[in-house]
Amino acid sequence: MRNLHSENVTHMKNFKIIAFTHHTVGVESIGQLHIQDDEVAARLEFLKQSCKLTELMYLSTCNRVEFLLITSEPAHSNFLHNFFKAFNPAWTEEQHAWAMSHAREFDNEDALEHLFNVASSLDSLVVGEREIITQVRNSYEKSRELHLSGDLIRIIIKQTIETAKRVYTETNVTLNPVSIVSLAFRRLRDLNVKLDARFIIIGSGVTNAAMSKYLKKHGFHNFVIFNRTPANALKLGEELNAPVHALTELEHYKGGFDVLLTCTGAAKSVVTPDLYTSLLNGDTSRKVVIDLAIPNDLDAAVVRQFDPQLISINTIQEIANKNLAEREKEMDSCKLIVAENIALFRQNFKTRQVELAMSEVPKRVKEIRALAMSEVFAKDMEILDSQSKETLEKILDYMEKKYISVPMKLARNILMEEIA
Repeated sequence: MRNLHSENVTHMKNFKIIAFTHHTVGVESIGQLHIQDDEVAARLEFLKQSCKLTELMYLSTCNRVEFLLITSEPAHSNFLHNFFKAFNPAWTEEQHAWAMSHAREFDNEDALEHLFNVASSLDSLVVGEREIITQVRNSYEKSRELHLSGDLIRIIIKQTIETAKRVYTETNVTLNPVSIVSLAFRRLRDLNVKLDARFIIIGSGVTNAAMSKYLKKHGFHNFVIFNRTPANALKLGEELNAPVHALTELEHYKGGFDVLLTCTGAAKSVVTPDLYTSLLNGDTSRKVVIDLAIPNDLDAAVVRQFDPQLISINTIQEIANKNLAEREKEMDSCKLIVAENIALFRQNFKTRQVELAMSEVPKRVKEIRALAMSEVFAKDMEILDSQSKETLEKILDYMEKKYISVPMKLARNILMEEIA
């Protein structure tokens, strides 16, 4: 049993989270950790292999990037240095140093508590917004599809989702929830933008799609969509009754606009002063720009030169800070739920490790039985009549099904004491 334990059981001391969040890093800087969709599989697989990770999950939102790691052994002192070298070999020494100094590290149950808080929106830019639980679930599904994660991250995420659901249903932290999208809309509404305003939408990802549908729900209807891959924006175009064009066509668009809504995964500015000038097409009126991208899609020079009425993640964060104060009174109840689920996970984790360690026992018992019947006692079996053989089979069946539970229980007790 000791050998089974050493081979199959994973310790929680091998669970680690490396996080970059709005608490310690400006949201505009988090974009350095963003991975282009077409690079995710290759880069994460390289990261996993280079750092000898057993499991890996990558969570990226507009205001956080987090890496969930299961290491083959406790992380050594140089682990973080090697991790970022593998994450982006093209980084300069300055970028590497930035990552090293701004990363937040969580280990073992501290990592578990952090993840529960994240999924429950207790660590969010806007406390109480529900989008994060979907983002966590989708990130896990992606890691599973790419064969990056395994059994431990699976049970961690399962308990994480259950914890978040309890927080959302048993507390008032989500009462009158305020999401990034609704905060942006409130800012837009305060600017008294008319319902027939012309919207240019750049990007059709989750954030822009949610914002666009929110705008339509409140009566806005004049949209035109530009996306890097037009086919990926067709569904949104149908829902908004809006034409869809390739992003490369944006520089030639002369339809004018009142509001520019942008959120792409581009690594550098999409809306440059030249492009903005082209889109204005001689119009000198002040425009509204909603930039929900990380890093910003709007070049800072556009703000300086044209002074649009800008709604960005940064401005939304100011509102979110006020929102946090209003929801603070719910925190004690939420923390209690998180603590209860950490204790529950602790027990579930031990049980799962026992299951893994003992999974080979029934199979080995069957092999021993087959060996005894076919080889060890083969000659003795030959002299038995059919009735005796049938009786022996019944006895062995009974022994296998019933009495195996005794050593199994003893082994469980030993393993539970060792894992504790």
